[in-house]
Amino acid sequence: MAAYLQWRRFVFFDRETVKEPAGPDGAGGAPFALPPGIAVCDSGRGNLVFGDMEGQIWFLPRSLQLSSFQAYKLRVTHLYQLKQHSILVSIGEDEEGINPLVKVWNLEKRDGGNPLCTRIFPAIPGNKPTVVSCLTVHENLNFMAIGFADGSVVLTKGDITRDRHSKTQILHEGSYPVTGLAFRQSGKTAHLFVVTTENIQSYMLSVKDYTRLELDTHGCGLRCSALSDPSQDLQFIVAGNECVYLYQPDERGPCFAFEGQKLIVHWYRGYLIIVSKDRKTSPKSEFAGNEAQNSDKQVLNIYDLCNKFIAYSSIFDDIVDVLAEWGSLYVLTRDGKIHVLQEKDTQTKLEMLFRKNLFEMAINLAKSHHLDSDGLSEIFRQYGDHLYNKGNHDGAIQQYIRTIGKLEPSYVIRKFLDAQRIHNLTAYLQTLHLQSLANADHTTLLLNCYTKLKDSSKLEEFIKTSESEVRFDVETAIKVLRQAGYYSHAVYLAEKHMHHEWYLKIQLEDIKNYQEALCYIGKLPFDQAESNMKRYGKTLMHHVPNETTELLKNLCTDYRPSGDNGGPGMLEGKKANSEEFIPVFANNSRELKAFLEHMTEVQADSPQGVYDTLLELRLQNWAHEQDEQIKEKLHNEALTLLKSGRFKTVFDKALVLCQMHNFKDGVLYLYEQGKLFQQIMHYHMQNEQYKKVIEVCELYGDQEACLWEQALGYFARKEEDCKEYIAAVLKHIENKNLMPPLLVVQTLAHNSTATLSVIKDYLVSKLQKQSRQIEQDDQRIQKYREETTRIRQEIEELKASPKIFQKTKCSICASALELPSVHFLCGHSFHQHCFESYSESDSECPTCMPENRKVMDMIRAQEQKRDLHDQFQHQLKCSNDGFSVVADYFGRGVFNKLTLITDLPSGKAATTIEAGLQRELLIHTKHSA
Repeated sequence: MAAYLQWRRFVFFDRETVKEPAGPDGAGGAPFALPPGIAVCDSGRGNLVFGDMEGQIWFLPRSLQLSSFQAYKLRVTHLYQLKQHSILVSIGEDEEGINPLVKVWNLEKRDGGNPLCTRIFPAIPGNKPTVVSCLTVHENLNFMAIGFADGSVVLTKGDITRDRHSKTQILHEGSYPVTGLAFRQSGKTAHLFVVTTENIQSYMLSVKDYTRLELDTHGCGLRCSALSDPSQDLQFIVAGNECVYLYQPDERGPCFAFEGQKLIVHWYRGYLIIVSKDRKTSPKSEFAGNEAQNSDKQVLNIYDLCNKFIAYSSIFDDIVDVLAEWGSLYVLTRDGKIHVLQEKDTQTKLEMLFRKNLFEMAINLAKSHHLDSDGLSEIFRQYGDHLYNKGNHDGAIQQYIRTIGKLEPSYVIRKFLDAQRIHNLTAYLQTLHLQSLANADHTTLLLNCYTKLKDSSKLEEFIKTSESEVRFDVETAIKVLRQAGYYSHAVYLAEKHMHHEWYLKIQLEDIKNYQEALCYIGKLPFDQAESNMKRYGKTLMHHVPNETTELLKNLCTDYRPSGDNGGPGMLEGKKANSEEFIPVFANNSRELKAFLEHMTEVQADSPQGVYDTLLELRLQNWAHEQDEQIKEKLHNEALTLLKSGRFKTVFDKALVLCQMHNFKDGVLYLYEQGKLFQQIMHYHMQNEQYKKVIEVCELYGDQEACLWEQALGYFARKEEDCKEYIAAVLKHIENKNLMPPLLVVQTLAHNSTATLSVIKDYLVSKLQKQSRQIEQDDQRIQKYREETTRIRQEIEELKASPKIFQKTKCSICASALELPSVHFLCGHSFHQHCFESYSESDSECPTCMPENRKVMDMIRAQEQKRDLHDQFQHQLKCSNDGFSVVADYFGRGVFNKLTLITDLPSGKAATTIEAGLQRELLIHTKHSA
């Protein structure tokens, strides 16, 4: 039971008296006067409806233009205006005595200027006339209930506007007058509440037998019951003199201790309106609660049952009724005046509550008025500010928490940054994170709060949320925890949320757990494992070299994360570039060598840098090794690597490495592979290895002849006795005719130990060869002279003497010649048909034509090569015998201006014949040769 005296009173309604509208002349302002003799009232469909004691029904619209019609001959006793239909139901009397009539009016239709009466029937329960006490109609027009003073209730079911479609029956009979009726519709279920002076029942109208249920054993007076709206779950309100009770169709609900004799009860927009007698007057207990003396004062209270306060309270003189229309309440008094109660707007009501610091009540009021979230947030903020200023920080933070999502968090945070209020700030920040509205700064601040409070349990609870519930910036949390020294928590977060870089940074730089960090890298996907090994490889190699080397081997060959099981759907392992990890082994040569050797064994196509580094490493080890056996082994390993064929593209680099480490065998091998024969010989010359010099000349002299000349110059400059080597060189020079004798003599003239006896045999042999060559040349010259003389004689004969053709056989078919035949100056004869079959030209002998063409090609070739100056100079420079080159070019006619005549103009027959003779002479010369 709610105590009425504890409820606060407010003035949430403005009271005014309704005045007459202004006339055409501007006059007006007098209070509006109701018609006299008003007995009953109702409202709806834009009108206030009145029934008087003269049988008239009055309509008062918002324009205050009264209208009326005669509904009954005597009086109107009851009115019910439906809210959803323009249907008015009235009960009145047309004749003296107890003979009430029910009339149903259709206000939208007219009959002679009056509303159309669609139905009339007597309101009599059974055969006994009795006084009607109350009336109610269902909004669906299918039910109408009439209560009587003898305790009867008549129910009309069907279309209440027509006689033919409705059925009337007595629903309830009792010994106590019926004082109130109300229909309740919930879904498809309809109930009728019946209240008498002594009890309350409910009937279920959705079943055939109309199930009855008695709800209470006390009742109320006339007009002291009402049905609430859905905000109070359509409860039936019964106002007794001591309490107000609320009922559901099947049980009694809450009870409110509102004392005083109740005269009128209404429900309006979530408010309970009660008119009761003023306590200062002597109350009278009567059956009809409205039969008070005119001098009695009456109190109108408007209750907010949800928020438990009195929204308005005022005293009136003899209230006739309270009607609700046009968004306001209209209070009709017996003196004919109408008072309007206009509800204040929500903001005004809230400001009134704020001024009294009634924030909780303001919150409840805002919620009941369905204020938006922004409006509620502002109330929470003001409430929080009020509590904060009073020093109630715990209460204030609870209100500020309710503003999250609307109020800027910095507004609250600035108020609670003091160390003494850090627990309040922590609560606010926790809620901010729970609603996923925190940014990185909020996360930083919350974690700092946890660390300063040393609340490890809260800290662990905050960070150990599931993946789907993370409501903070993980990276920021890791930074803060690391800075505060909570390394284990930071590592947990980094591992859980796969912030690999932070995990490794904390493990390596703070915790120094190198083994764990290395194992973690081995579980990462390839790309991340590769990048982290490049970043932290040197640190790991310094502290755990063996394990790091093994991981790098795995990473560069066929990497698979250590956590993978390698199922049938496993992707092929990836490979990193092993050359990129060489800097990791900066101070770990032993591990580097093992890594590089592993890579060259399992991956023959490793990058060139791997082989270069391995060669350098082996040469270093070989150069610094003191043990002869180990040194020999290292020597062989280095040389084997050089001979693997992996250094062809980096020949110069390999050569420099071998030279830096004085690796002689490697240098010589590379010289040989690079065809640097002179460098090989110079290498042996520097080391004064005479036999090696001779061997180099013998091995490579055929490919590079100048080696012998250089060897001769080398030995010639030696002051030692090198006769043996000089003789060997001279012998080869002589056999290959590599140098002119004069140049040999000049070269050896620089050697003080070389005497004439050293070159005696060479010179004698050379002179003898030249003598033989001279004799051969003289013989050849003589032969050419004789040949030339013979040819000239033949030419003269051809010019001066006739040519006799004595051939008897065809040169093609070897058959006896028969006319017609073809003869050529060369001496060949042919049958004409054989000549035509085999010849390609009418002017050339088919037999001599191949040889003639060779000669012509040679002449043309010589003609084309006459001006090849660069080629001549090159051959002259590179040849061992320059004189023979010059002689060859003389023979080609390079130094002569030769004009070759092949064809002449047709008019000069003599010269044509001479040209033919020259051609034949050339051919003949070729044959003779």
